[in-house]
Amino acid sequence: MIRVKTILYPTDFSSYSNQAYFHAVGLAETYGAGLTVVHVRAPGTGDRAHWQALLEQVRPANPLIPVAHVLLEGDPAAEIARYAADTGIDVIVIGTHGRTGADCGPLGSVAESVMRAAPCSVLVVKLPQGAPGAVRPTAVVPAARA
Repeated sequence: MIRVKTILYPTDFSSYSNQAYFHAVGLAETYGAGLTVVHVRAPGTGDRAHWQALLEQVRPANPLIPVAHVLLEGDPAAEIARYAADTGIDVIVIGTHGRTGADCGPLGSVAESVMRAAPCSVLVVKLPQGAPGAVRPTAVVPAARA
């Protein structure tokens, strides 16, 4: 039997990662596993409190699923793989746009890089064929209060 006690769900808040969320929650319910929701922000990108608040809004409807929220900073693929290794994650559930090679840009796909570097199994989820994609979300940073 497959042992799944800890699931890591990285999100960039796009429709691609939202699709993976449903798979992560389904696995958590099936295996009675805990869910860790992680967002990796680029250094100097907006207000940390803003990203933390956005992250903590991601919660399963099922109150029996233990959930933790982690905000990291740095290269998304490297930080996701490092966090999974450091905390003993059993499976990572990550969304992708489904493009590979030259189509995915000069740095390649975060999901593909995570798959290569992760110390555990990685479930890569893409939007169903024909579903509208999304552009990478931009931060809406609240104005500083005087």
